[in-house]
Amino acid sequence: MRLFLLPISTRRTLLYCDRVATQVNASGKLSYHDRIVNKANETWASWENSPNKYKKKLTDYGNIVFNRISYEEWGLKTLPSSTADLTPTEIVFPGRFLDQKKVPDILRKLATERQGLHKQRFWGSLIGLPFTIPVGLLPVIPNIPGFYLAFRAWSHFKALINSKEPLIKMSPSKALDDLYAAGLIHPSREHSRQATLPSETESQQVAQLVTQQTNNDASDVMLLKRWNGKLLAEQFNLPGMELEIERAVEQVQKNIEAESAAVDEKGDTNTTTVDETLSNGKK
Repeated sequence: MRLFLLPISTRRTLLYCDRVATQVNASGKLSYHDRIVNKANETWASWENSPNKYKKKLTDYGNIVFNRISYEEWGLKTLPSSTADLTPTEIVFPGRFLDQKKVPDILRKLATERQGLHKQRFWGSLIGLPFTIPVGLLPVIPNIPGFYLAFRAWSHFKALINSKEPLIKMSPSKALDDLYAAGLIHPSREHSRQATLPSETESQQVAQLVTQQTNNDASDVMLLKRWNGKLLAEQFNLPGMELEIERAVEQVQKNIEAESAAVDEKGDTNTTTVDETLSNGKK
């Protein structure tokens, strides 16, 4: 199994599992659980592109709700139930932007810090399900509240049972280092595609600048932008990674902005992002 640890900022990290290598069982067939999940994903995707206005509107609202679910929960849900076995797990991460010594602690934190929350909300969703039965008895109108609570119960249960620490095999990735550095150097996906990959010296300089911007870990600094998601997903041929990165970047960016606004209320502070510093250095 292959896991990706993708630092969204210097304090927040996305966990993503390469499910292509884990969905197929020993018989060469998808597990029953994965067949159901894949079918649900296919159905949702078809509804998103459906000419039926009701289905299209439903998926539009649904995606807004889904984007409010924490990226940590989505990450744990990508894990297969087999993470409890003794097979070493390959951990892929950008070595220049994530200290290898911190990887075990980050994995432990991602696996354990939300266990109580998932357990509480799993039971809360189950308890609420019977109260949606009257809605399901109405003609024509589907039981949307019931479907949502069932999904949330499954989601929290999946995240809970997957919150176990696997045996790990470290795999620092130069490809990730290059993409992270390029994302901080260039202003857009198009510029990043057209430019050559950063040199070792440039990548090192960007990583050092990030460290300086944290002010000895006093500040949280963004490392990815939404447009990076597609480039990272293409690099590893994992289309599902793009949405997970975009969702995580959006949530983390909002959290950092909220924290910054709270600090500004206490006193004026001047903050400079990594890409602003790089741009100023080029002038």
